[in-house]
Amino acid sequence: MKRTGLLHLYYGDGKGKTTAAMGLALRAMGSGKRVVILQFLKGGKSGEVPLLEQLGAKVYRGKAGQKFVFQMNEAEKEATRQLQNANLTAAMAAPADLLILDEAGSAWELDMVDKALLQKAVLERPAEQECVLTAHAAPQWMLDTADYATEMKCHRHPYQRGISARQGIEY
Repeated sequence: MKRTGLLHLYYGDGKGKTTAAMGLALRAMGSGKRVVILQFLKGGKSGEVPLLEQLGAKVYRGKAGQKFVFQMNEAEKEATRQLQNANLTAAMAAPADLLILDEAGSAWELDMVDKALLQKAVLERPAEQECVLTAHAAPQWMLDTADYATEMKCHRHPYQRGISARQGIEY
């Protein structure tokens, strides 16, 4: 079967990767499409998650209060890997016209997901399924296989001036 679902990659050090992915989720749902979102390495619910769920998206996330990977001990890292793999397996099994794998690049880079499983989710997805990946540093296989590759580049960010993330804007 010819592939009709394309692969989108939003990557880089600039703001807007997740925002772009969630905007596409809204557009897809507005057209009657089924959306499944997996947010790797994110725990607490940011502003868009309850609304996306209310509109019918299936959202998989980490646990609230999760530490950054560099703060975790080996047991915490292993527990997080197991949760990420379970979430990915569930997301792959859920019927979806659009599958969003947010922070897939970071999960890959930090070895916080089974790499073969992640590649299977992306490269062996149903032919008609659209897929979005976000990454700070995208691994080469993502860059090579993406139909859309958009780099977000940071030229200036309020954090550089000591301004913390604000609810409803950055999360």
